[in-house]
Amino acid sequence: QLRLVESGGGLVQPGGSLRLSCETSGSTLNSYAIGWFRQAPGKEREGVSCIVGGGIRHYADSVKGRFTISRDNAKNTVYLQIDNLKPEDTAIYYCAAATGSCSRYPGGFHSWGQGTQVTVSS
Repeated sequence: QLRLVESGGGLVQPGGSLRLSCETSGSTLNSYAIGWFRQAPGKEREGVSCIVGGGIRHYADSVKGRFTISRDNAKNTVYLQIDNLKPEDTAIYYCAAATGSCSRYPGGFHSWGQGTQVTVSS
């Protein structure tokens, strides 16, 4: 089973950038779709981006143009580049694995990392 560990979160000022990493182990990464979700306090977990093994990318409308997902199968890692950060991006960011295709819903993913905190504040 695929195991996932997120890193790269932190405190950043509005307008700044972060690159989150999702390092995987235990199985062949290119067999899975990897999604990024976020959950702000008091809110439901929402999908922000997903990439399938073949490289097709999906983005939530709210993050298009600012978030870029990529994967390096040789390093078993999926990245989420976040530019022009806004206070409303503050959340815990999770990566998750699905067998096959992406889903916008958390229920479509079977394995999760522990999350990394992103805080956007001046």
